[in-house]
Amino acid sequence: MKNISSERIEQLAVELTNQVSVVDTKGELDVSQKVYDILSEMDYYKDHPEDLRFVDAEDDKLGRKSVVALLRGKKGSSKKTVILIGHTDTVGISDYGSLKEYAGKPYELTEKFKEIAHTLPDEARRDLESGKYLFGRGLFDMKAGDAVIMAIMEEISKDIENFEGNLIYAAVCDEESNSKGMLSVIPELVKLQEKEGLEYLALLDTDYMTSEFEGDENKYVYVGTVGKLMPSFYVVGKETHVGEAFKGIDSNQIASAITSRINLNTDFCDIVEGEVTLPPITLKQRDLKTEYSVQTSKTSTLFFNYATHSSTPDEVLEKMKDAAMEAFQSTIDSLNEQYERFCKLTDREYKRFDWKARVMSYDDLYKKVKEEIGNELDEKIAKLTEEMLKDDSIDNRDFSLKLVELVHNLWSDREPVVIVYFAPPYYPHIYVEGKQPKEKALLEAVEDAVNTTESEYKLVYKKFFPYISDLSYGAAPKDPEIIAALKNNMPGFGTKYNLPLEDMQKLDLPVLDIGTFGKDAHKFTERLEKRYSFEVTPVLVYKTIMNLLK
Repeated sequence: MKNISSERIEQLAVELTNQVSVVDTKGELDVSQKVYDILSEMDYYKDHPEDLRFVDAEDDKLGRKSVVALLRGKKGSSKKTVILIGHTDTVGISDYGSLKEYAGKPYELTEKFKEIAHTLPDEARRDLESGKYLFGRGLFDMKAGDAVIMAIMEEISKDIENFEGNLIYAAVCDEESNSKGMLSVIPELVKLQEKEGLEYLALLDTDYMTSEFEGDENKYVYVGTVGKLMPSFYVVGKETHVGEAFKGIDSNQIASAITSRINLNTDFCDIVEGEVTLPPITLKQRDLKTEYSVQTSKTSTLFFNYATHSSTPDEVLEKMKDAAMEAFQSTIDSLNEQYERFCKLTDREYKRFDWKARVMSYDDLYKKVKEEIGNELDEKIAKLTEEMLKDDSIDNRDFSLKLVELVHNLWSDREPVVIVYFAPPYYPHIYVEGKQPKEKALLEAVEDAVNTTESEYKLVYKKFFPYISDLSYGAAPKDPEIIAALKNNMPGFGTKYNLPLEDMQKLDLPVLDIGTFGKDAHKFTERLEKRYSFEVTPVLVYKTIMNLLK
């Protein structure tokens, strides 16, 4: 076992945190350069500069880069390789208020917090007073994790003659936003594998790990990762004057019913080996009126964060269509009930509304419009796509929505309907079952690392890293029908939004996360527990690497 210095890990973690690198800012360029410079100081890269390089984020207005470092063992000629990843960007620092200038200075910020300890949340104050934690933006999520990898590589490189196998470290940008860093690195990993004949064994991340519930004392190692889809809904009602409210059907009411049916509904939790995803939660809901008027809303939109352990895009699409149909029908039923009561109150004759609940996928809509207008549809989609690609202010979600709007507006059918589609991004889940040799080897490597590491902490390993991360890009579904359901129902896929699906399928790696421990990621009280992070995490990471390379 290498003697990985906890002092060196802390030094690196603080040094990286000192370089403020908020996502979508030039600070990301500076921290990538910092990682490159630190690695360049290693004798190995002085002798082999060709094994250390930048990888540009594709089509990036800031010119951001990731760093990829290959460390080749010189004992024997093994092609076995473990890929290590860590992101170098952070969320913003505005939440620090008057202490913003200290957000990237862990030692100074921790001291400043002592001056205002009485204003901190109780748990954060107790952790501060314990002396076991350091505070700072990105220290926990996840520059300490990067520091663990870099310190291990430094230590191994000192005795590279006796190291058998290879390591690849990718320090990626933009993880907190659109994963441009990882998505640019994936094709490079495939090229490197093909060029060098490397045998990739696993993809290991050191992203953060925290308590899963109040009072949770476990420290987790995760094999596999949760996935994410963004089921979205374009709701078309029937507009009317507010003075004749019962003559229309409000798109906002249908959208609200969809939210009530799906939001935080545990019917939609994915359960695998007793591990449960969080239920879907809405990320946006709004009508699409562009002006104030006393006309009711004709169209609305909403989308959800949908976590997966086993459900594939085609399965989620069907679940969402069924849920939308139930919600639409409940809206019609409610509308009739209220209208009947209103008629009684006003002594009018009640006649039931004959609205029909209709739900279809974007692919179904596209096919219906294609039947009506032929190639004109594709020409109009291409024209709008070209126009929108010139406008950087249109994000991936709005890009998809505008394409759905266009296709629906070209349809001759003007009756109420709900269109279900996927908005970007897509993160595949990766379930490491243990059926394949690489999966079995990874499970055994982790189990041994956990069982042979003595510490004061209770170490537990689980099957799914519960937070969305770049780990998802280590593999992708191979079933053509699953991929078709994704692509055909994600407007803008292949133009505004791209995934290197074929390269992800080629990698087809089991993944794991062995993180540093802390609390309150993305909060101003973000903090890292020093002892576990600097002493236990590196042991687990090192042992897992060596077990795999055996």
